[in-house]
Amino acid sequence: MNFLKQSTVPIVVVAIVMMMVLPLPTPLLSFLLIINISLSLTIMLVAMFTKEPLQFSIFPSLLLLTTLFRLALNVSTTRSILTVGTAGNVIETFGEFVVMGKPVVGFVVFLILVIIQFIVITKGSERVAEVAARFTLDAMPGKQMSIDADLNAGLITEQDARARRRKIEREADFYGAMDGASKFVKGDAIAGIIILIVNVIGGLIIGMLEFGLSIGESASKFTLLSIGDGLVSQIPALLISIATGIIVTRAASEGNLSEDITSQIFAFPKLLYIVAGTIGMLGLFTPLHPILTLPIASVLAISGYKMQKTQIQQKIISEQLEDQQEMEQVRSPENVVQLLQVDPIEFEFGYSLIPLADAKQGGDLLDRVIMIRRQIALEMGLLVPVIRIRDNIQLKPNQYVIKIKGNKVAEGELLLDHYLAMSTGIEDESIIGLETTEPAFGLPALWVNEEMREKAEMAGYTVVDPPSVVATHLTEVIKSHSSEILGRQEVKSLVDHVKESQPALVDELIPGLLSIGEIQKVLANLLKEKISIRNLVTIFETLADQAAYTKDTSVLTEYVRQSLSRQITLQFTEPNQALYVVTIGPNLEKKFADSVQQTEQGSYLAVDPNTSQIIYRKITDQINKMIQSGRSPIILTSPIIRMYVRQFMERTMPDVPILSYNELEPNVEVQSVGVVNL
Repeated sequence: MNFLKQSTVPIVVVAIVMMMVLPLPTPLLSFLLIINISLSLTIMLVAMFTKEPLQFSIFPSLLLLTTLFRLALNVSTTRSILTVGTAGNVIETFGEFVVMGKPVVGFVVFLILVIIQFIVITKGSERVAEVAARFTLDAMPGKQMSIDADLNAGLITEQDARARRRKIEREADFYGAMDGASKFVKGDAIAGIIILIVNVIGGLIIGMLEFGLSIGESASKFTLLSIGDGLVSQIPALLISIATGIIVTRAASEGNLSEDITSQIFAFPKLLYIVAGTIGMLGLFTPLHPILTLPIASVLAISGYKMQKTQIQQKIISEQLEDQQEMEQVRSPENVVQLLQVDPIEFEFGYSLIPLADAKQGGDLLDRVIMIRRQIALEMGLLVPVIRIRDNIQLKPNQYVIKIKGNKVAEGELLLDHYLAMSTGIEDESIIGLETTEPAFGLPALWVNEEMREKAEMAGYTVVDPPSVVATHLTEVIKSHSSEILGRQEVKSLVDHVKESQPALVDELIPGLLSIGEIQKVLANLLKEKISIRNLVTIFETLADQAAYTKDTSVLTEYVRQSLSRQITLQFTEPNQALYVVTIGPNLEKKFADSVQQTEQGSYLAVDPNTSQIIYRKITDQINKMIQSGRSPIILTSPIIRMYVRQFMERTMPDVPILSYNELEPNVEVQSVGVVNL
């Protein structure tokens, strides 16, 4: 059955082509002509009842097939007319009954149909299809940006966004196809005229030479048959042209063509009173007879009254339903449950900063959020969830707040009509502005106006606009709290992504060796130290190798870090440059190793307070020396105690990288600028 369904259209196309070659009996020809009229009428009605063009997306291809079928019938009827002098009951009926056996009348009717189809409907449909295709393609980038903005604002889900993008692509394909398919209808109208002329001239000659008819008899007989053939072809062609016009002229609507016409034309019942009065006055004060005008005026007035009454009743019912729905929503427990929802990331701002997010006022914050999500996915391998952006009248006008899981983690203030200028270390007293602190990195800065901007740039200051300040701050906050943002659901999405290309690896690791929660802890440990988790295949390979021996996520993290040695080395060293570090001396390493306590929940570092203070002071002194020399501080230690040194340092210096020897590539030149010993 499935094979038959898939083969139906190819079989029909082959049969249509064969019709052009093989002669058909006149009864079969009459049957196919009725099928052609029925098919065209069906297509026109379907076009009327579709609510949007994509519901009839096969129309361009169907237009080609029906045109081909109609031309094949023209070839067959022409062959039958010129060979046997007849083309079946259908054509003879149209030639004699429809035009009353008068060739001139038939020719005029045929010509009018062709003019209506070719000049009016087809020409207009062709132009509308061309313009619709052009504007649809031009509007695609804007529609894509609108979808991304709605996705970032949390108005739609990822599935909704994919569906809307697919719909936009289908619309572009559809209108592009309609632009070309409308040419079929135009060509069909021209072909109809040519075929009629060929039939008349050819029939006149054949009637006299082969059938022995006089010129008058031959002209009468073959002209009627040719006109009947033309009418039988042009009526379905006219129906298809109407369907084409309906499809390409459909704008955004909520119902089919009948519903739209009824609801929109008769949306203002009071206007029918004016029309009724005008028609009535034409009957009373002009030669038009009141018998013609007064019934029409009465029907219009009564219709307007009933429609106005219906609208009032519908409005009352609608208001009652809205009130009832509001009451049910307030009473429902789900209304309270929705209040418990906490967004992973929120960005709130005061009313003066609304232009940042308002695209109508030139704001591009939503576009920048899209770029932030892509940047973090590339740099950290983290899928940043939807960032909820909203205004908050409780904040200061120029203030903004960044929240992670409902808790404020960062804030700042912006001056939209100023620029943030940061010096490179050499202050210029001629640069005047409002003193502030750069929110992302805590650097001293100035808010300068437009006039001072160029002067600050000439003086070597780094000058950025307010949207860039916000984007940078938001990016750094997300990176700093990436371990909190990464939850089990996000890890499940990452696992599913890896499973598409590495199913054997994922099946071995989960759930036999580790659970989603344990993998989440390992990935969170990496993100906490700003190690990218993008190379998930290597991470999962290492976990699959080591999880058979230990389930301690801290230990597994150390194994993963060692497998990512090339990535870590490139992250903290410049090409062809040495790595400057502060090393942990042997005495201090032994102190850390001796202070490790083992428990059922894992191991931890237990150092007495006095010793801790001494260690903190010595490490701080060495780090300050590195900073003063213009180098970024890095602590290097042995692999065995690296994670314990990290535990010791993360509360006071969480941003200082702590590396082990096994995390560095052998070809890296390491230079120690200080040693910390007890």
